[in-house]
Amino acid sequence: MYAIVDIETTGGGKDARITEIAVFRHDGRQVVDFFHSLVNPEMYIPSFITRLTGIDNAMVQDSPTFYDIQDSVRALTKDAWFVAHNAKFDYGFIKRAFGEMEEHFQRDTLCTVQLSRKIFPGFKSYSLGNLCDNLQISVENRHRAHGDAAATVKLFELLLQNDMQKLIPVDTVLSV
Repeated sequence: MYAIVDIETTGGGKDARITEIAVFRHDGRQVVDFFHSLVNPEMYIPSFITRLTGIDNAMVQDSPTFYDIQDSVRALTKDAWFVAHNAKFDYGFIKRAFGEMEEHFQRDTLCTVQLSRKIFPGFKSYSLGNLCDNLQISVENRHRAHGDAAATVKLFELLLQNDMQKLIPVDTVLSV
């Protein structure tokens, strides 16, 4: 199983928080479950982030906190590879959010940036937008968790289909 994840945040620093999350649970052939939510970060969203994502303080004011959605995130990522475009970023935020609740969150990760460099060599950029342009993947709602995660699902499916080097594990996860 694979949990294909995308988040939006209040920024990239150590104090930044999650503002939106989307998780697609994928069995290697198709999406079998899905979760999406805006998240109240319990802090101010800077205007440059609002310009990038369209997510503003009013939108998240009445949204659940990460604490409120933790069960869904935990369930959809359990016993699955944590897959994201720039996995270190998304995984780091989610791991830290669980850590703030004094819970250890451990998943094995797969990064679609790194996989794309090996499976589709030769592109000038491996940003999600550039890969989608080059591989004819349509993206709706760019820089929003649902739209970017849905595009990453399509990218991951292409990576699976073209993985002649068997870089993507297809058996069980290493840790739970």
